Amino acid sequence: MLAAIVLGATATYLVVSHYSADLPSIVELKSGYSPLQLTRVLAKDGTVLADLFTERRTVIPFKDVPDGTKLAFLAAEDASFYEHQGLNYLGMLRALSADLRAGATRQGGSTITQQVVKNVLLDPERTLKRKIKETILARRLEQYLTKDEIFNLYLNHIYLGHGRYGIEEASRYYFGKKARALDLPESAVLAGLVAAPERFSPRRSPERALERRRYVLDQMLAKGFITKALHDEVRDAPLKLAPEADRESELCPEAVDAAKDLLQTVAGPAAARGGFEIATTISPALEAAARHAVRENLDAYATRHNLKPPYLATAHASWGTPFTGTPLPNHVYVGVVTRTDDRLGTIDVRVGTVTGRVFLSLESRYNPGGLSPSQFTSKDAVLRVSLGVPPEGAEEPPLRLELGPESALVAIDVRTHEVLALVGSAEGVPGGLDRATAAHRQPGSSFKAFLYSYALHARQITPATVLEVPNVVHKRGDPSTHRISVRDAVARSDNAAAVRVFRDAGGANVVEWAHAAGIESRLGADDSLALGSYEVTPLELTNAFDTFASGGEVASPILIEKIVDFHGNSLPLPPKPPSRRVMDPDDAYLVTSLLRSVVTYGTGRRALALARPVAGKTGTTNAAKDAWFVGYSTDMVVGVWVGYDDALPLGPGESGSSTALPAWVSFMKAANEGRPVTDFSRPSTIVTARIDPLTGLLARDGQDGAIDEEFIDGTAPTTVAPPPDAGAPPAELAAPAKRAHSDAGTPDEPPPF
Repeated sequence: MLAAIVLGATATYLVVSHYSADLPSIVELKSGYSPLQLTRVLAKDGTVLADLFTERRTVIPFKDVPDGTKLAFLAAEDASFYEHQGLNYLGMLRALSADLRAGATRQGGSTITQQVVKNVLLDPERTLKRKIKETILARRLEQYLTKDEIFNLYLNHIYLGHGRYGIEEASRYYFGKKARALDLPESAVLAGLVAAPERFSPRRSPERALERRRYVLDQMLAKGFITKALHDEVRDAPLKLAPEADRESELCPEAVDAAKDLLQTVAGPAAARGGFEIATTISPALEAAARHAVRENLDAYATRHNLKPPYLATAHASWGTPFTGTPLPNHVYVGVVTRTDDRLGTIDVRVGTVTGRVFLSLESRYNPGGLSPSQFTSKDAVLRVSLGVPPEGAEEPPLRLELGPESALVAIDVRTHEVLALVGSAEGVPGGLDRATAAHRQPGSSFKAFLYSYALHARQITPATVLEVPNVVHKRGDPSTHRISVRDAVARSDNAAAVRVFRDAGGANVVEWAHAAGIESRLGADDSLALGSYEVTPLELTNAFDTFASGGEVASPILIEKIVDFHGNSLPLPPKPPSRRVMDPDDAYLVTSLLRSVVTYGTGRRALALARPVAGKTGTTNAAKDAWFVGYSTDMVVGVWVGYDDALPLGPGESGSSTALPAWVSFMKAANEGRPVTDFSRPSTIVTARIDPLTGLLARDGQDGAIDEEFIDGTAPTTVAPPPDAGAPPAELAAPAKRAHSDAGTPDEPPPF
């Protein structure tokens, strides 16, 4: 017997020594437990924009777990957990007996400690080798951690169905609440899931879930964890589940993608492990209104240009002829339909030398009615498509429909510079191109706000200054001219007047001024800048307009407010330049005054529908390839861009006022609903004078047709306009004294328009 005992002890020692050689360390579980968790991206009001995860888990402290929840899991899984030392020998013998009878590993007989070892430290395979390692580690874990620490690891790590790990995410998914708010029936449901999470899921089988809940409650009663009265009260309580909602929200994927990128920058490799909370400045209500405005506006464009299904035409004048040659990935082409397949839901399109395939189920924007491929189009019809992968990458490469223009909308809080809404496409899909921040497009006449604001700042013009500029060039080469005030030139977006002011101001000065106001993209000092030929993004242009709206203060736009890690520590974000004053409040006010005329009687008259003070500027580029409206109220500055990604002309009748402004108005109506009407604050340095509109000089006493005009104190004209029969004075008489500047430019004859 002694020899047998010694032999057994020796064998046990050798087995333990052998399997202990490569066991994982349990030291990190004390303070460095860091499982994969989800990262939550939040809107400004706490609404979840998206959950980012490899494993959908949120770790919570043990103190946040209700006592009833703890007791439910103990009753279901290991009622004697706080009494044993990590191993349930009787349960292990039962499991061994069952395995021997079955001839295979069928039962675990595991304590909560063993389950922690299996799920956190080891792989889940059912082998004798793994079972020996599990037994050794369970004893070590009990010696190194307290019972509460082990139980907390278990509650945070256990899988509870539908991709949810830990009780926090399970509680949110099944009951729409945090784990700390679970009641006893809900706790019993979650505890009952451990044995077979998918089988006992209340979403898949409420009957099985209730049966399992009754089992857990019966076990709680049998173990003395609850009273008979409480058991009887809750045993047959109704099952109340929260509405199922996918956390991968499509509300603002642009902000979610920006959050991912920033997290990777500031957290590095730790970003992949999750556990972060990213707070954005997005307003869910405004974001929804912005997306609706963009989609509604693009739908109206499609109606105007007959771009709705079915697509049966074999030629489309504005698209051009079908492509010939070898197409390149991520380029847009006109192709010819060769085949439709209703069974597969596909449309085959020949693009030059390649035939690709459109999967119509992925094209909800262009097929909102859910038409079958044969209803949507027909053989030999032309479609605009883009190639997603190189032609050689697949026999039939996938294609995307490109039948209409895209759009972007940015809304920024005037005072805080926070981005309240961000739309970079009509589709709004994660990982898509965010045209609001990444697409550089020509701003057209919307850029004129910067050249006029510089000329006002330099005291080269006032709103009343009258300019004599060319009209058209006749065949003989002699240009006819017209006279127009600065205010009217801004309101009516007069190109010749803009070039005149630009040349007088000096191109280098305008470039420097625009950069100071918030334009970050490269600008050239040539005449084309006056008409907005240099490309900018919708975000930077909108934020630069905020410089006018905020009274001359420029600051970087804010989209991500903070990133907090699992321990509650805020990660340092990349520094932004401090806000700075680049314009006097009276200069900024005069710019706003001019831009209000755009709305009052100029190219932005559609905005009068808002019935509140707003200012803004339209923009249309050559051949109407880009359409803009950027404007603001006292609270919010909003920019809208519309255009094709490949700069296809938008077509006849399209412009900033007809193509972009309707979306701006639609959004502003929704954004300002219920808000009080407020007017722009007028600085005390602004004065009003009665002006002769033909000359820009002071009106004569009792003059008919005189108008009130605003000036910065000291810049109003001092000369009275001569009687009509005295002839018109030169335009220079209406201009104020100029400020000194480095490069006034050389006045030159403006080009014909």
